[in-house]
Parts: sequence; C-alpha cells; structure tokens
Amino acid sequence: MSPAAWWSNAVFYQVYPRSFADSNGDGVGDIDGIVAHLDHLERLGIDAIWLSPVTVSPMADHGYDVSDPRDIDPLFGGMPAIERLIAQAHQRGIKITMDVVPNHTSSQHAWFAAALAAGPGTDARELYHFRDGKGPDGALPPNNWTSVFGGSAWERVVEPDGNPGQYYLHLFDTHQPDLNWDNPEVFDDFEASLRFWLDRGVDGFRIDVAHGMAKPAGLPDAKEAVKVLSHSDDDPRFNNPAVHDIHRKIRKIVDEYDGAVTIGEVWVLDNMLWAEYLRPDELHLGFNFRLTKVGFDAHQIHDAVENSLAATAIYDSVPTWTLSNHDIDREVTRYGGGEIGLRRARAMLLVMLALPGTVFIYNGEELGLPDVLDLPEEVLQDPTWERSGHTERGRDKVRVPLPWSGDAPPFGFSSSPDTWLPMPADWAPLTVEKQDADPDSTLAFFRTALKLRRERAEFDGLELEWLTATDDGLVFRRRAGGLVCALNTGKRPMPLPAGEPIFASAPLVDGQLPTDAAAWLV
Repeated sequence: MSPAAWWSNAVFYQVYPRSFADSNGDGVGDIDGIVAHLDHLERLGIDAIWLSPVTVSPMADHGYDVSDPRDIDPLFGGMPAIERLIAQAHQRGIKITMDVVPNHTSSQHAWFAAALAAGPGTDARELYHFRDGKGPDGALPPNNWTSVFGGSAWERVVEPDGNPGQYYLHLFDTHQPDLNWDNPEVFDDFEASLRFWLDRGVDGFRIDVAHGMAKPAGLPDAKEAVKVLSHSDDDPRFNNPAVHDIHRKIRKIVDEYDGAVTIGEVWVLDNMLWAEYLRPDELHLGFNFRLTKVGFDAHQIHDAVENSLAATAIYDSVPTWTLSNHDIDREVTRYGGGEIGLRRARAMLLVMLALPGTVFIYNGEELGLPDVLDLPEEVLQDPTWERSGHTERGRDKVRVPLPWSGDAPPFGFSSSPDTWLPMPADWAPLTVEKQDADPDSTLAFFRTALKLRRERAEFDGLELEWLTATDDGLVFRRRAGGLVCALNTGKRPMPLPAGEPIFASAPLVDGQLPTDAAAWLV
C-alpha cells in the first residue's frame, strides 16, 4: 500500500443510478442524469463516484443480476452515456469506480441459457453449480442452504425432455445463479470484463459479495438456519479460503493499470479473517460496516472505531468508513429519525470525516434524507419482499429517488410524476434547490466539512489518540496532524478540550458542545 495512493484518503460518493436523476422522463434515473448533476458532486467536494450496477440486466435485483457485463443497459443510456460520464467526471477531477458482480450472473445470461438447454453432465453446466436433488425422484434440494433473500438457495429446473431435473445454486434471487469459480473459464471471462472497463478509463471497481465466489468442496449443509439478509463467519456459503486466490489474480490484473483500485464488499466480522482480504496482494480497500452496526452511543462508537483500526493494522491496510449505502438503513432514521436523527447524523459525519482513511457517502446522505418507511406494499420491488413471503419489506426504503427542486414530487428528479419508487411530499424542504439557498442546511454542512477535510493539514496521519472515552462522549486526536474531534452523546452540554473550534455540527452553548453534536478543534 502506498500512502500516496489517491484512494487512501478519498471521499467516494455512491450513486445508485435508478434514484439519482432521470434525464429522459421514464421515471428511472440514468447515466446522463448523473452527467447533468456533476456540478453538484463537484461542489460537494468528492473525489470519486462509486457507480452501482449499470451493465445489461433484466433488473430482477436492480442490476445485480448481470446478463452482459461488458455493455451498458439501455435503461441507463447505453455505452455512449458512460463514455460521456467518464470523460466529464475526469474533466472535473472526479474518478469513476464501477460495481462488478463476480459471484453470479443473471438467469438470462447466455451461459445460463446454454446450460439449461444442454442438460445434465454437460460442460455448459460446469459454469454454474448444478446438482442432482436428494430423496425420492430427486425431489429435495442438494443441501439445506438458504438464499440471502429468503427461501431455499436451490431452484429445480425443467430439463430439455420436459421433466423435473437438476437444481442450480442461487445464494441470492432465483434469477441470480451462482457461478462455479472452480471452472477457469469463469475467471477468464471476468478478466475480460475488468480489462474492458479499465481500457475505457474506469478508475477501479467495487466488488460485490467479495467474500463469495469460492464454494466449499462438496457443498456441505449449514449447521444452523440463518436470518434473511445476514450470515455469520462460519456460514459455509461465504468466506471460503479459495476466494483469496481469486482476489490475488484480480489484483494482478488491476495493478497493470496505474492507480486503479479494488474495493471489496466483505461481510466478515472476525478481524483476522476480514483483514486477510486486505493483504498486500489482494484488495486495495475493504468495506468496513462497523459504524453502521452501532447506535448513537459513545462506547459503541469508540469500540467500532478501535475494532476497525485494529483490523486494518493487521496487514497495514487503509481504513474505510461508511454510515449507509443502498443496502443499509439511512443514518437519520437509524439514529432516531426527525430532528434528533438529523442532529446525530450530522455529528457522526464529523466523527467519520475526522478518522484516518477512506470515506464512502451514499447519495442523499448530503441532504439528510431519511428512510421512507411508509411505501405502499404494491410498489415494493426488492426481491426480498417476495422471497421472504412478505415478511421483510427489504431495502426500497433507502432507494427512493433524490429530490432536486420544486415543491412537489417528483422534485426535479424526472419530468414524469410516475417515478420508479414514489417520493414523499414532505421532502419539499430537503431538495438540493432549497438547501443550496440555506447556509445552515445539511447540504451546506457537508460541503464545508468536506472542504475542511480536504484542505486542512490537521487531518494528516493515520494514528489516533483517545483523549476521552466515557458513557457520554468521545474526544480523539489525529496524532500527526493534530485535529481534535469531540462528540457528545450524553444528555447535557460537554466541555470542549483545549483548542480552537473550527467547525461544529450544532452551535456551541456558552462555549460547550451541546448534546447530539460533534466539533472539530485545532
């Protein structure tokens, strides 16, 4: 790891393309919608865009079911649109990283169609995990694995002769059959995809389910049932040792392209196991979700930060920090909702930005958007809703389109009122237009915070020193640069440490830090 690498201190902004901005009036966000709002991102002060999936897909899981990884879906504007985005983002000094999905394909991928047509025992089926069923007439699944989205992880197919036949593995939706990474053709094709985008100027990749891909020999049963949208470190479906060989091969390819970065979605809790993905010849960065798993509680936040820094120290890798994304509840809602949730979310932004390493912001975070908890059941689109038998509403609540302007939906997101998810009328005060005109808005707060982080030398260095860690608050210092960050999670104002306050998430009270607030001092 080079300390000078551009990504080692960058602010990434995740664009969920369906929800960012719609340029053609079909109610779904697209790439030219991003191009049209690059000025917003430049003013915000980000370094890079993480672009959620835009490759060709039937959209059973909103792009994470890829049928052609080397083309852009017409829904998002096709190849000309991404070429415009790459060129115009680069002109503004903003890098582009793309989502890649190596664990599975769409069930409409040409490989899978060929596998279904070819029948059992053929080479075409060796690209996936096809297995005979158990029990009389093979009527039972090959093992007891469940899908992350709910239900069995196995789907039985109708064979070319019209009879029920083998099962295929899908750790996610039935439309997302898992690839067999023991087959060298799978890596060869993935390499072709990586080079295709790198050759077109993409600056790196966020690797979906980076702890997946490799499956254990014999596909043994799981020891216990697992909740929907979760798994543990000893879950046989994930984190199998052979996955590290895959990442080493990926790293060799990406390192041929100067400055390109790989960022892994690694849902592994044990520090040592998680850190293995960040060895010098594997991923450049690994998502750390610990701050998304704790409440607005000083002890929990302290422990999450300490734990994260300890994990990255094992192989001297770069820490990463995030508070939300397209799969995780928005922090305003998580911290209590309403005014209190927003106060705490602002405070946590200052804590996150004061930490060493790389930061990821989710689109709409800069506007203080909450989850939309009252979406009507008939509009829900996350496959989790159907697969869980309508017991888990899924992640649509965090994916509602962004409000840009005006006083009523669709708030400038689209020229069509029929947006892919409905927008709440009470978002009128949260539009970019309204917040742009208000120096006290959440948007103005984000811009100032990112500017200070980028320009002040006090944010330098990788080591933290804890000055205070109590039930009611935290104070830490960046050892090299000297920045001090104070957070008050208690019920009364907190005295500030020595130093000059340069920014706070709420006005100071008689020189003290109010509750549910954070401040930076130098």
